[in-house]
Amino acid sequence: MDFGRLITAMVTPFDADGTIDWETTGRLVDYLIEVQLSDSLVVSGTTGESPTLTEAEKEQLFRFVVERAGGRARVIAGTGSNDTAHTIHMTKLAESCGADGILLVTPYYNKPSQEGLYQHFKAIAQSTKLPVMLYNVPSRTGISMTAATTLRLAELSNIVATKDCAPLDQLAEIASQAPAHFRVYSGDDSVALPAIAVGAYGIVSVSSHVVGSKMKSMIDAFLNGDVRTAAQLHAECLPVFKGLFNYPSPAPVKYALALGGLPVGGVRLPLVALTDAEGEYLRQLV
Repeated sequence: MDFGRLITAMVTPFDADGTIDWETTGRLVDYLIEVQLSDSLVVSGTTGESPTLTEAEKEQLFRFVVERAGGRARVIAGTGSNDTAHTIHMTKLAESCGADGILLVTPYYNKPSQEGLYQHFKAIAQSTKLPVMLYNVPSRTGISMTAATTLRLAELSNIVATKDCAPLDQLAEIASQAPAHFRVYSGDDSVALPAIAVGAYGIVSVSSHVVGSKMKSMIDAFLNGDVRTAAQLHAECLPVFKGLFNYPSPAPVKYALALGGLPVGGVRLPLVALTDAEGEYLRQLV
């Protein structure tokens, strides 16, 4: 399974009453594929506000986005949680909805050992035929999966990638030692180009909602040997990369989409909308 170089962790559009806005969701899928050039879309990830989505909403999102994408981009379903049995249940649900792969975050709050992480991901991978992308994001989960554990999991045939927000040296270690079928993706927009330079395959991005086509050009330039152009594009995008995470995500990127003519609604509590001052800060960036 080739998820491509540029993967967008898609927001979930909401109506004024906080329910999913399906018409806007469809327009967003088209926009991310056709305008921002996403190769794959993550549905019901952190940026999609997965903690506040019900199981029924997640199932509807999986089915809807798979159908709307229509093969133009891969659809990766965010099914991970800190409950192995429930994650297996959600993974089977995603498989029945036609998802092309699943994204599994490291279990949060209960803080398992490295052996616990290995057994958690192994059990889920063995429960499905879908390709699995691991997701290591210590700032959100309170636990970091080591390079050694990631490489051990990479030996399993359907664990094909990791989205890793660890420092560059860990990404480099994984990329240099992983088997041929396994790919490393940066989960941090601001180090997208440096990560690729040390062996990452691509980026799972939030900023690609706004500057995806420029990010795609940056990646292509680097891969074609035009490092100067790639560095210039990275420098142009960097204020956006930083600005969209200056406040709790995905409120900033939803605000930025509205500024660009694609309003996707607000966020669900406990997240809150940007203040006027925060919004003005973003206006200067996008």
